[in-house]
Amino acid sequence: MSRIKRGVTTRAKHKRVLEQAKGYYGRRKNTIRIAKQAVEKAGQYAYRDRKVKKRSFRGLWIQRINAAVRAEGLTYSQFMHGVKLAGIDLDRKVMADLAMNEGGVFTAIIAQAKAALPKAA
Repeated sequence: MSRIKRGVTTRAKHKRVLEQAKGYYGRRKNTIRIAKQAVEKAGQYAYRDRKVKKRSFRGLWIQRINAAVRAEGLTYSQFMHGVKLAGIDLDRKVMADLAMNEGGVFTAIIAQAKAALPKAA
């Protein structure tokens, strides 16, 4: 039975981990045991924060829409209800962009949403 030498594959694995840990502080960048833990934890944070990023942007879009709508005398929830009743199929990302960059177009959408709302008795 011949002897199996694994130095090449081990070195390649270590090299890959240390390459990913490049730029880390202290021994996290050059000691394999610590770098491996740091890279693994960084991957967990990256995975989690890809989901958090979506939540954060949705919140930002809602804030921008709310600010633009309140200037016209509505609240965000009233506006969204009016949009649904008016049958306007724009998502929050697009509406926030319109509110920021195309004020006239967004004002027209607000007018449509207001018209679709039922009159309070």
